[in-house]
Amino acid sequence: MYIEGKGRNKTDMKREFPILEYDDNTQALLNPQKNVKPIESLPPHCVICFFQDVLNHLNKSKLLTKVYDLKSEMGTHPVYTFDYNGRPVVIFHPGVGAPFAAGLLEEVIVLGCNKFIACGGAGILEKDIAVGHLLIPTSAIRDEGTSYHYLPPSREIKTHPDAVAAMEKTLQNKKVPYQLVKTWTIDALYRETPDKIELRKSEGCTCVEMETAALFAVAEFRNVKLGQLLYAGDDLSGEYWDGRQWASRWDVREKLVYLAAESCLAMD
Repeated sequence: MYIEGKGRNKTDMKREFPILEYDDNTQALLNPQKNVKPIESLPPHCVICFFQDVLNHLNKSKLLTKVYDLKSEMGTHPVYTFDYNGRPVVIFHPGVGAPFAAGLLEEVIVLGCNKFIACGGAGILEKDIAVGHLLIPTSAIRDEGTSYHYLPPSREIKTHPDAVAAMEKTLQNKKVPYQLVKTWTIDALYRETPDKIELRKSEGCTCVEMETAALFAVAEFRNVKLGQLLYAGDDLSGEYWDGRQWASRWDVREKLVYLAAESCLAMD
């Protein structure tokens, strides 16, 4: 029996491919409120940080205060707060891959956050984009599975405009060069084939990653604001993959966390 939503019977819902069988019922059998409870004093602004090295450094420097431990079969996933220019901001690592990131985002929303900026890296589909150059996705191609459980099937999903405006304002104020882009979100790390890359490039994609479309979909479904700041990483534009030592760019990674925090706080 449906609790909320328009409601459809299983015959109406069935499609040729299961991934297209979207259900608009807002209540599942297991909801995130079952696993976590709101924290009354938690700040509404949150940075979703894909850089464990930066989190380790901030924690070792005693700049983070742990407020909660999310849990999975991998163990605990700390949720912290930190101070940015006198204002508190939540920060956590969402794991890797769309399903896991979406699940942790769901739980942090329940904890009390409603404005998010994610910061991470992305593979580049245009060779002339230098390592470390900042990218703001304004849309993502949904070549993953998670987003289809949150929104009706579509080829792309857009970023919340308030998040884009906040990120642009921050980067312009800081005089940090950036580029507005369309990204390609794919689940399968080892299935970025040459033909698929060319197809995505023909659709206007500048970069590729594994979580953006899912994060955008969860945010839209749960009616919160979310944007993403990415930096240009490895190069997938040519005949061979070029890692470009992208994961060792400490200067960019640490800076991106603070730019994400300032952008997030600009979404008041």
